[in-house]
Amino acid sequence: MLQRPRRNRKSEVIRQMVKETHLSASNLIFPLFIIDGINQKTEISSMPGIFRYSVDNLLREVESCMKLGLKSFDLFPRIDDSLKDKYATESYREGSLYLKAISEVKHYFPEACVVTDVAMDPYSSDGHDGIIENGVILNDETLEVLGKMALAHAQAGADIIAPSDMMDGRIGYIRQVLDENGFTNVSLMSYCAKYASAFYGPFRDALGSAPKSGDKKSYQMDPSNQREALIEATLDEQEGADFLMVKPALPYLDVIKLLKDHSDLPIAAYNVSGEYSMIKAAVQNGWLDEQRAITEVLTSIRRAGATAILSYHSKEVLLNNWI
Repeated sequence: MLQRPRRNRKSEVIRQMVKETHLSASNLIFPLFIIDGINQKTEISSMPGIFRYSVDNLLREVESCMKLGLKSFDLFPRIDDSLKDKYATESYREGSLYLKAISEVKHYFPEACVVTDVAMDPYSSDGHDGIIENGVILNDETLEVLGKMALAHAQAGADIIAPSDMMDGRIGYIRQVLDENGFTNVSLMSYCAKYASAFYGPFRDALGSAPKSGDKKSYQMDPSNQREALIEATLDEQEGADFLMVKPALPYLDVIKLLKDHSDLPIAAYNVSGEYSMIKAAVQNGWLDEQRAITEVLTSIRRAGATAILSYHSKEVLLNNWI
């Protein structure tokens, strides 16, 4: 045999030499949950090891991560039901919990990259990503709310705004609002391929944001579809997106690869709550080696073409020197 591929696998030094996919702290974004109060830190029962933080403890957590080299954070608010309404007005109210959290993180850690979530569901009394009338999500009317939300985030100091609502035309609308108000340097990370997935359950538990009626299939994508993601991605790129996001990650590695092959924009992928919780449950039952399983998952997402990976594993892989 002239070719023996095993020769390039015979030692750790050589294996590292020919390694094709590299994963580092710079590829990771750590999602963090925020709650009201002081000195609050409550574990999310469906996501072992993940917590909701009051703003003071959020700052301590960010500081801890920064020391590990983890410098990008995506913030998500748990809003009291009494503050929710049909039009998600709490999402852009001056002095709100979320805007305070953005501002505080950027004040104390200006070198951190703060990513913010633009969608109505955490603030909506209906639990949907858009305004709902007679069971129908109103696309164009929702854009105004999303624009107000995005502008408030930019004013609070957000580096990257990530619309996750899947309304048509929202990237172009938000880009125009930001530019007209002088925020031309604020980036947009579009959830262009967000699927109506079964893997969001623990996240909705963390935020208390499940729909009060119906489902999200009229705006989130059908898990059966791949080429449709190209339509969404192309439109969002034309409207001014700076990143293209695929969510979830593991069941949609093919979609990550598809977008990577068809766009020059950086691709982000969300290693979502259900994916995280599956591994944690299997580890707790002794069915998986935790380090190997987590690093294999993150490497697979990176290998598929994601430049940025939103993952609840972000801190632990750095804390334990797994990458």
